Amino acid sequence: MSPLIPKPTTGRGALLELVVIVALAIGLALLIQAFLVKPYQIPSVSMEPTLDVGQRVLVDRVSYRFGDPEIGDIVVFHPPQGADAASKCGVTIDGQQPVDAHEACPQVIDQESSTNFIKRIVAGPGDRLSVEHGHPVVNGVMAQEDFINPCHGDGAPGDPCNLPKTITIPQNEYFMMGDNRGSSDDSRFWGPVPRDWIIGEAFVTYWPPDRLGFL
Repeated sequence: MSPLIPKPTTGRGALLELVVIVALAIGLALLIQAFLVKPYQIPSVSMEPTLDVGQRVLVDRVSYRFGDPEIGDIVVFHPPQGADAASKCGVTIDGQQPVDAHEACPQVIDQESSTNFIKRIVAGPGDRLSVEHGHPVVNGVMAQEDFINPCHGDGAPGDPCNLPKTITIPQNEYFMMGDNRGSSDDSRFWGPVPRDWIIGEAFVTYWPPDRLGFL
């Protein structure tokens, strides 16, 4: 039986075959990244000790099309535009701080950034949330988190480690916090993230080799 694709008989034919194979491989890789699984490199210390700077993870872009994100998921998402600016919260006093300095930012601004962040979901739609010693208190229950870097605040107004006034997470939005609670720019400062801004769940780390494993 003849093969479906004749074997090249000339140097030019072999080169053309190689070009086609490489093009198909690149196209398949781009298709996988666009719709299925995308690699992501950790850019900051905000997720230590779970994820270190430079560590690489794979992000599942499919599962949230069939189910809802859950508390505890580590996700890659787009933060609001200007998440590193002073007026990053959607509810402010003179563009400087949340309405109440004893609460987390209750509302995100409506401009989505093109930047990618990675954090952990600590509360979901409809949940009531406050923060005590860096731990989320969700619906009156403090999360048990022995995997985070502790948060040591002084309890002064605006202390991100202690935000005792309860906010309610809006529908279809998720509250994100980094595991390095004292060094994470997260929803405490710029509010819950709309589901449409979530790219996918980080499910495995593949580099460096000694950190290989599921998240």
